[in-house]
Formats: sequence, C-alpha cells, structure tokens
Amino acid sequence: MKTLMATTLGLCFAAAPLFAAGHASGDAEAGEKVFKKCKACHAIVDADDNTIVKGGRTGPNLYGVFMRTAGSVEGFKYGKSLVAAGEAGLEWNEEDFLAYVTDPKKFLRTYLDDKKAKSKMAFKLKGDEDRADVWAYLVSVGPEPEAEMEAETENESASN
Repeated sequence: MKTLMATTLGLCFAAAPLFAAGHASGDAEAGEKVFKKCKACHAIVDADDNTIVKGGRTGPNLYGVFMRTAGSVEGFKYGKSLVAAGEAGLEWNEEDFLAYVTDPKKFLRTYLDDKKAKSKMAFKLKGDEDRADVWAYLVSVGPEPEAEMEAETENESASN
C-alpha cells in the first residue's frame, strides 16, 4: 500500500510541469521554434502592450488564447464562421486548437455543423508534435491559466 501511494505521489510530481504549463501536452521550447511559421500572420503582445513575439497582423494576437472565446479579440475583424463558433461556445483549449490548426475550414464546418462554414486562416500546421508544441508555447507565454479562469469565475459571479 505504501509503495502504491509513493508511486502515485511520484507520478503526480512528475506530471506537475504539464499542469503548470497550462494543461499543454507539448514542449513549449520546441513550440517557440515552430511558432516562427505562425508569426507571419500572428503576433503575441501581452495585456500591457509588451511584445513577446513581433509578427504580422493578418491574424489575431495570440496572447492569452487559452480558454479565450473564439473570435473575440477586440479590434480584430474575424470571419463570420469563427465568430459564430465563439457564439456557440467555442473557447480555445488544447483539443480544439489542435484540430483547428490541422484544418481550419474542416474544423469550423464540423464544429458548426455547417457545410458552408469558412475560415480566413488557410494555413494548416502539419505534424501532431508541432501542433502540440505550438499550443504549449502559446500557453507558456500567456497569463497563468488558473488566474485567468479565476478572473472569469469572479466576473460571472459579479454579473449574477
């Protein structure tokens, strides 16, 4: 019994970096390198306007993407389908992000159950590992996911 408890505790400590990285299964350091493919269209600029990654403006700022409602960055003009997905409840988590960057149009068509749904993002990120690594990187440079989720919970409580 003690061996089982010790093993379980050891596994919990070994898994802690995954949870600390914001529920990301990839390698953030590797994701930083892969993100170079994304920065042609996307920048990462924090809430205080500090640039983390200088990038294009064709795509929205990806700072704080974890659990952000799809199509919701102020001042960015999204396609109708992505806005509709956000209105239907899409909040970016690892699973949905990975599916989206695999094939944005296919993801939106499936998510919205709409054969006419489109995505303004034509780029498809190849490689399961690369997609997971980019997600891990985005989460690692964003605000702490737990703090972000707590703030959302407080906002919901205040509005009730």
